[in-house]
Amino acid sequence: MDFDVIIIGGSYAGLSAALTLGRSTRNVLVIDAGRPCNRQTPHSHNFLTHDGDKPADIANTARAEVLKYPTVRFLEGKAILARQIDGGFSIGVENAGNFTARKILLATGLKDVLPNIKGLADCWAISAIHCPYCHGYEVRNEKIGLLMNDDHAFEMAKNLHLWNKDLTILTNGKSKLSTEHAEKLRSKSIIIIEDEVVELLHNNGYLEYVVFKNGKKIALKAIYVKPDVEQHCNFNEQLGFELTDLKTIKVDEQQQSTAKGIYAAGDCATLFRSLSIITAAGTMAAVVMNKEMISEDF
Repeated sequence: MDFDVIIIGGSYAGLSAALTLGRSTRNVLVIDAGRPCNRQTPHSHNFLTHDGDKPADIANTARAEVLKYPTVRFLEGKAILARQIDGGFSIGVENAGNFTARKILLATGLKDVLPNIKGLADCWAISAIHCPYCHGYEVRNEKIGLLMNDDHAFEMAKNLHLWNKDLTILTNGKSKLSTEHAEKLRSKSIIIIEDEVVELLHNNGYLEYVVFKNGKKIALKAIYVKPDVEQHCNFNEQLGFELTDLKTIKVDEQQQSTAKGIYAAGDCATLFRSLSIITAAGTMAAVVMNKEMISEDF
């Protein structure tokens, strides 16, 4: 085998795992395509010692730390093929060939699939946000929108009411809220607008107005969005591990997938996308993989 472990994805979970494995003297290849999901995010929050830092700065510092360990190698490229072979796995990288390893860690993140609304992609992760624990403090006490419908809109509005009292739910079409939930929301002075959203007017990603199909618009400081998600790679089809109903890779508490020798950590395996959570998951996966190899070799 070329390596003990191949890590596909060189962001926080992948780097955390690479650090642990490097310190365990394991030969590791980290393959990274260089397009993290938070590449538009100006600042990361709720991550000890890095609160308010730029995500790219955190990743660059982490990468420099990992590269101090001589058994860890980085390869910039896109993994496009994965298959099981005798004793491990073979990973094909676009324009770089094939590499083999005893174990693989998928840290490939998730692809956010946003509603087709003009301006939304430009605002994503800047003023179109998804998590109050990551972004809520910076827009507290402001006029905020929720681009969502049904029970999720109710639960999110209930949570956000701690940070923002001036809330508007944009159902982007006919409301699917129950009568009970709608009445409860209105009792808290939360507005519900059913008009179709056609555009977000913004200044370099910072939201100014939401424009509706009927021509009306409202001023908002930020808007919470619940995007659909997809895996970046179809490795579940190539390697035979399972996905959950939420489209994340199904793992146990030790980050083991449903296929032996294949682990997953980070956004690809959870919708709780906090940096502290996903870096811890990378460490856990690395420890368990290392322990498994020790048992195999002893």
